[in-house]
Amino acid sequence: MSMRETPQTIAQRRMVTAEAVLTGTADLRGYPYRYLAILSHRGVGPERVTQALMAADALAQFGWELLNVAEFGNSKLVHAFLRRR
Repeated sequence: MSMRETPQTIAQRRMVTAEAVLTGTADLRGYPYRYLAILSHRGVGPERVTQALMAADALAQFGWELLNVAEFGNSKLVHAFLRRR
């Protein structure tokens, strides 16, 4: 996603892309909710899982805790679900 993910757009979707987290373009400072999903859609199979986990690790230093990672059906999207501590 090339568009900057602002707190407003992230809060509306309650979702941020792993790419935005890993490139430092996501701004979560104003995110008002306790739960957040990371969407990983780049790469193939295990690469998407790795990307989601890398983004979750990056957010761990800011008080986010990984709850679960899932791939739904044939969507080829991986979601990591986090909770703010």
